[in-house]
Amino acid sequence: MIRTAVVTDVPVILAMIRELAEYEKAPQEAVATEEQLRESLFGANPAVFGLIAEDDATGEPVGFAVWFLNFSTWRGTHGIYLEDLYVRPAARGGGHGKALLLELARIAVERGYARVEWSVLDWNQPSIDFYKSIGAVPMDEWTVYRLTDEALRAAGSR
Repeated sequence: MIRTAVVTDVPVILAMIRELAEYEKAPQEAVATEEQLRESLFGANPAVFGLIAEDDATGEPVGFAVWFLNFSTWRGTHGIYLEDLYVRPAARGGGHGKALLLELARIAVERGYARVEWSVLDWNQPSIDFYKSIGAVPMDEWTVYRLTDEALRAAGSR
């Protein structure tokens, strides 16, 4: 079952974010707090949205997706950027990841958005294979660039 995240999901979302960071070999980079997530997802002007995958038998959260709107100047409409999609190892293979992605696709179609996109680590072949199985295609000609930490502060103070 897929449902919209509610404020009481913040602790489990944060726990799964940290599990995802471990899996992606970057636990030191997962520094978000419950307060930050609560404000971003459920504050006065939420700009980030969440979905929860629950185990059908127990109702326990086993996965999540966090997403936000982006905009395509070429298409002239919004899209969904999937920041994180994670399913706990014990629940993998149960269709939860696919259900989360299909729900995002449904939301995009329903709202007239042009696309759903995300990034995947190039070594994560199980995820790459999964994404291709639902029709997603890699954007091989594009490279992601990022400013963070000291480089961001330096650029922002020029």
